[in-house]
Amino acid sequence: MGLFSKFVKGPQPDMEKSEANAKKMRQLFDQAVTDGDHYRLIFGYTEDVSRFNFGLVHGSKTKIGNLIVGWREDTNTIAILPSVPDLSQCGEVTFYAHDQILKAYRSKYPTDAFVIYSDRRNYISINAYEWLDDESLYIYVSQPEELAAFTEFFNSQFVKK
Repeated sequence: MGLFSKFVKGPQPDMEKSEANAKKMRQLFDQAVTDGDHYRLIFGYTEDVSRFNFGLVHGSKTKIGNLIVGWREDTNTIAILPSVPDLSQCGEVTFYAHDQILKAYRSKYPTDAFVIYSDRRNYISINAYEWLDDESLYIYVSQPEELAAFTEFFNSQFVKK
C-alpha cells in the first residue's frame, strides 16, 4: 500500500462536480417520470442511438447516446431517459418491466453492458461505469455504490436466460 497505492489509483473524481450532476440527473428524471423519486439512478450510455434523438457522433462511426437509468425494486422496472451530456434536455422515457421483456442479460463482450430485449428485434444496451469523466461525451459522475446496487438488482431480478 502506501506510496505504491497512490500511483495505482490515478486521478480521483471531483466529488463536488459529480454531486452537482447527480442533482441535475435527479431533477430531469423526476420531471419526466411520474413517481420518479421512487427510482434509484445511475448514468450510462448506449451505442444504439437509432431510436433516440440525443446521440452524438464520436470518431468515424460510433454513435453515443447518454442515458439516465432509473430502477425500482418494488415493481421490478427499469426506466431509461435519454439526455444530452450536459443534462440541458432529455427525450422520452422508456419503461422496461421485468414481466414484459423477452430476455435480459449482462454481457462481458466487447464491453460490460446490461442488455434488455423488449422483443425479438428491439433491444437496449446500457453501458455504465463507476466513474465517467469524458465531459465531451458523457456527464461527469462518480457512481460506484449506485452501479453496484444496479448490478445486483439487474442480475438478481431482471436477468432472463
